[in-house]
Amino acid sequence: MTRIERYVLRTATTAFLAGLVVLTGVIWITQALRQIDLLTSKGQTILIFLLMTGLALPSLVAIIAPVALFAGTLYTLNKLNGDSELVVMAASGVSPATLLRPLALLSVAVFAVVATIYIQLLPRSFVAIENLTTFVRADFISNFARPGAFSNLEQGFVFHYRERTQDGALRGVFMQDRRDLAHVSTYIAEAGKTLEKDGESYLQLSKGVLLRPHSAGDSAMVSFDDYTIDLAQFANAVSSIKRPRERSTAELLAPDAKDQADPAVAGHVREELLDRLASPLYALVAGLFAFAALGEARTTRQGRGLAIGAAILAFVGVRMLGIAATTLTVGVPQAAIFVWVIPISAILGALAMVFRRTLLAPPVRRILPSPA
Repeated sequence: MTRIERYVLRTATTAFLAGLVVLTGVIWITQALRQIDLLTSKGQTILIFLLMTGLALPSLVAIIAPVALFAGTLYTLNKLNGDSELVVMAASGVSPATLLRPLALLSVAVFAVVATIYIQLLPRSFVAIENLTTFVRADFISNFARPGAFSNLEQGFVFHYRERTQDGALRGVFMQDRRDLAHVSTYIAEAGKTLEKDGESYLQLSKGVLLRPHSAGDSAMVSFDDYTIDLAQFANAVSSIKRPRERSTAELLAPDAKDQADPAVAGHVREELLDRLASPLYALVAGLFAFAALGEARTTRQGRGLAIGAAILAFVGVRMLGIAATTLTVGVPQAAIFVWVIPISAILGALAMVFRRTLLAPPVRRILPSPA
């Protein structure tokens, strides 16, 4: 790699990393503020708060990295042209292919990182978030719910107990789950206590009743001496089936027969798999679109605002089309072809524009110093 290529690569990498850190930090803060109730209403430690919000970083980086690469490449090329460095490079015989090489290398590196995040890290982070969420809710019930107060574990789920004995048992327990209005459950018990078994959290109720209405104005009441509730059921999952985003890529490539039998589940599995495999390609699209717009040397009198605006609109449009195509595959399996056609066509189109401009450009005679 020549000195010029190293200089371009260093400048572009610095701009990319700065944009990635700033954008990720800003969005992470906005997401973290939504979880601040872990410290306020749920009484969790700062460590749990940082762990919960930190597990969302891989998904943020995967989404933001192509955008940061696009912005960093635009900034680098605009800076080189503003300082007349592109003009000097062109006049000294540096070909567009030479200028493209370090930017293509950076784009491939970002593609590899984003692909690793999508294929390996994202499913693990989502599973960790679900496990931590279940732990927080169980921990909230056992340690931080205040006696005499009706505490909202989440929207539609209320927990209350009258007092706590010295051995940690709860007295006068009331719990109601109204998240699904078609299946409202109300638990009333004289006593209760939390249990840990095989890493799972349970709430054991004693001497109480369970109310489950079957229809308006009607309810079924079941009396019990002991009733054990698995607190994991109060996680956000809508069913016991593992959600597609929490499955490994290998599981998505070879789904169970049960998943194939349910068109809705099969559609979401297909959507998640295609999104993981195709999304990293937009890192290549970002780098090539930016170079196609600003890779040509221009004088300072020639405005580049129109080229920058066109590049932004083109990149946003292609990305939106990709998202739409991926979403469409849930109900239309044949739309999967567009998930691949859109980014690949964008890559080939950008390359064609770059090399066509190179072939049509007039030859530049390299200026050599005259012999002494």
